Amino acid sequence: MSLTRTSHRQHGQEGHRRTNRVLRALQAVGLCATAAGLLLLASTGSAPAANTGSSFYAYSGSEPLKDFAPGSVLKTRTLSYHLTGIPTPIKVVQLLYRSTGELGYPTVNVTSVIEPVIKSATVRVVSYQSFYDSLNPADEPSAAIAGNQTLGGEIWTAENGLIADFLLDGITVVASDTEGQSADFAAGPVYGKNTLDSIRAAFNSAATGIPRTAKVAMLGYSGGAIATGWAAQLAPSYAPDVNKRLVGAAEGGILVDPAHNLQYISGSTIWSGVIPMSIIGIARADRIDLERYMSPYGVTLYNKMQSYSIASALGAYPGLTWAKLAKPAYAIPDSVPPFVSAANKLDLGVRPMPTIPMFMGQGTGGVLEGTPVSAQYGAGDGVMVAADVRSLARKICASGVSVDYQQYDFSHVTSVPEWLPEATSWVLDRLEGKATPSDCASIAPGNSLALQKVLRAR
Repeated sequence: MSLTRTSHRQHGQEGHRRTNRVLRALQAVGLCATAAGLLLLASTGSAPAANTGSSFYAYSGSEPLKDFAPGSVLKTRTLSYHLTGIPTPIKVVQLLYRSTGELGYPTVNVTSVIEPVIKSATVRVVSYQSFYDSLNPADEPSAAIAGNQTLGGEIWTAENGLIADFLLDGITVVASDTEGQSADFAAGPVYGKNTLDSIRAAFNSAATGIPRTAKVAMLGYSGGAIATGWAAQLAPSYAPDVNKRLVGAAEGGILVDPAHNLQYISGSTIWSGVIPMSIIGIARADRIDLERYMSPYGVTLYNKMQSYSIASALGAYPGLTWAKLAKPAYAIPDSVPPFVSAANKLDLGVRPMPTIPMFMGQGTGGVLEGTPVSAQYGAGDGVMVAADVRSLARKICASGVSVDYQQYDFSHVTSVPEWLPEATSWVLDRLEGKATPSDCASIAPGNSLALQKVLRAR
């Protein structure tokens, strides 16, 4: 789809209102970046991290964790919102809550409920899912918000601009540590359940001031889209109580079938470092051992990257492929049964579809970030496959749900300035109860999203 229809929406008074919102958001991005730079320059390069209270992240009660319902609040603390380690006047309520791991076991996780800068008579909620993309729990948003500073945690600093417009518009923002406390990078069901249970916790806590009648919209890009998409598709079965509060979900840079993505980015210039990160995260969530399938180089990299952030991986391993990480007998992912089993569980295309309206934005200019068009899967934005996203959008449409689909001629990073104003306006319209637009009649066909099959290793 072209961007022409998008520009048509922005005529008249409503267009000016949305444009002003976008400008405020973009100004906030600039202010955050400037503030971060100034604070880092003013430091000696070793500014002490604030004490985030590590004991807060652990449940130590006498009642078994399994006896608590998902979304139950286990601990509460109120603190100042920190920007690059510096406290601001913005109030945050952080909640330790019960959630569920990939294999169904009970877990605990933390979410941050951020009060709006300007209070509104009607409480509205945006569940914002971060793209912090890290194998290190220290990089999670709650730690950055509490004042801890890490390289991976600085990704959250950049995201301040993405949530600023909501806070300025009187909207409460809920931001979960979507990957959980073991940082299960790329494990979609974990992200989705943590997101849904964080919304439950925000409603369950008296400290947040969120009434039971409040409506919720979800928003996330890239890694945040993993959480947003999975939360939308899991909500009807895993959290029907949350689903009835949801008015829509906006996502961009969308991961649909990780098995396709690993092949798409294989050998790429910038994004190939995500291959071992994904393998680690998927293995961690499923509690499987993949080392026995790896080459000596693969084992070395696998061990080295156990706490990597995407900030360290991007561009660090140009030309890396699965075959370089694996023993010759396992040179393709389909020859590793436990990986195929785990990856198939992460395919959104074979899951039940969401029941709430969706905004889906996806780029196709991946060559700008060093990822060529795939002979098998087509164009993408450098890391995400556009034809997979179109197929998922069409399946959601076929289930009777409205989808506003936008495709951009840009890369994963450069699509953000196109996606953000669209997604922000769409979310605000859903919270205001406006009619939902749909592109279902014009979304082009995409790839097959059928499950991967295990091939016998030769």
